[in-house]
Amino acid sequence: MKLTVWTYEGPPHVGAMRVATAMKGLHYVLHAPQGDTYADLLFTMIERRNHRPPVSYTTFQARDLGADTASLFKKSCQDAVDRFQPEAIIVGASCTAELIQDDPAGLSETMGLSIPVIPLELPSYSRKENFGADETFYQIVKALAKPQDRSARVTCNILGPTALGFRARDDVEELTGLLSDLGVQVNVVAPLGATPSDIARLPAAHFNVLLSPETGEAAARWLEKTHHQPFTKIVPIGVGATRDFIAEVGDIIGKPVLIDESRLRLPWWSRSVDSTYLTGKRVFIFGDGTHVAAHARIARDEMGFEVVGLGCYNREMARPVRALAKAYGVEALITDDYLEVEAAIEALSPEMILGTQMERHIGKRLGIPCAVISAPVHVQDFPARYSPQVGFEGANVIFDTLIHPLVMGLEEHLLTMFRDDFEFHDDAGPSHHGGHARISENSGASGGDISARKMIEEPVIAGNVIWLADAEKELKKIPFFVRGKARRNTETYASQKGLHQISLDTLYEAKAHYAR
Repeated sequence: MKLTVWTYEGPPHVGAMRVATAMKGLHYVLHAPQGDTYADLLFTMIERRNHRPPVSYTTFQARDLGADTASLFKKSCQDAVDRFQPEAIIVGASCTAELIQDDPAGLSETMGLSIPVIPLELPSYSRKENFGADETFYQIVKALAKPQDRSARVTCNILGPTALGFRARDDVEELTGLLSDLGVQVNVVAPLGATPSDIARLPAAHFNVLLSPETGEAAARWLEKTHHQPFTKIVPIGVGATRDFIAEVGDIIGKPVLIDESRLRLPWWSRSVDSTYLTGKRVFIFGDGTHVAAHARIARDEMGFEVVGLGCYNREMARPVRALAKAYGVEALITDDYLEVEAAIEALSPEMILGTQMERHIGKRLGIPCAVISAPVHVQDFPARYSPQVGFEGANVIFDTLIHPLVMGLEEHLLTMFRDDFEFHDDAGPSHHGGHARISENSGASGGDISARKMIEEPVIAGNVIWLADAEKELKKIPFFVRGKARRNTETYASQKGLHQISLDTLYEAKAHYAR
């Protein structure tokens, strides 16, 4: 165990919370000590939900450990059923409560409750959040889905979207419209918005659309095996993937399908005059396996970027991500340690990062623009506006998401040309990124005159070496996407030579040394 500031995934019971919070008429009774009760914080603050998550806790304290915590769990179950009157409950233990071995599953079976009770066995110390969501949804489907005849019309289920999912609400709406255009009606969306009664109706559909493999694949495979429902393997994120998905649906329903692409703007916009400047931009991609795979294809094939690195934090997706990285000619980074991700980004010095909330912070520290394309995310990535990722409208949204953090070609040249100007110096940042400019200590409230607002040239201390003003000024003339590497090489060269100051001559000598 190690202490960390950030984590990509919580323990598996958080995944179970995501499923319970996404559904209606389902309640989660969690055997947990005082201090593990943070569901409200997760869902009401980050996702800005307008109601509390359906989770009840036993919240035992240290003094309870000498008594009967099992009876405390039973009382919490009965209280939850009496108060909330759900159609079904799921029961489990947090990672801390797992240590006292009260066996919530066995205890709940002896209570004789009048509603279905679905026990969860989630190994807290070997698996993580996405596994917890996937396993929880699988257990719910396995317990509640009932054999029944297929619907008269061609229908499908959409499986996988949960609470705290990345743009799940809008993806479901966009995907439902896309399927309707293909002549396929949606039978049930689950777990997002589904009730236990809806879960029972899953086998009535002709096939399943797997929107999120991280949280729905186990259930999709069980439905395929038990109820003979095929499921889609392509997640329609990006233009090419959406077209492939449409063809896949056509194969499943046994007839050719056509779709109106008039709303699609990404292909033309990515070839427009401004966007051609993006061609060849070096990007590093990190997140959950599904979104990483989708955005690698978008970045290279639809935007003209160069993928210089990619990876994922969820080890269940390690094999396909490694295969993808090999196809792209890079080495996959499979880790849940954000410090390893930061080190990889710093070493590769990309011009852009596509990642999670963690990579957003890493990009801020390294001065590299970042677009968030995957959970985990923070409140700003649950927008009030309609902002899907799937389908053709999702492709339009992704185009905007990927180009907005970048400085366009003409602006970058102007910023370089007028680097010494008070308005366009390095610390001012691009004009479309507000709040970057630093005001000189010599400037007054009104901004002062031009000379007072110029950057003060002082030595810059970096580790054990000091950058003299002339060397630092010359370094800033190097293009930003290789400037970090030039800085590190020069500092390494100075350390090897025993120099404590980096002058203009030292910078030139280091450049000549590494050019050999």
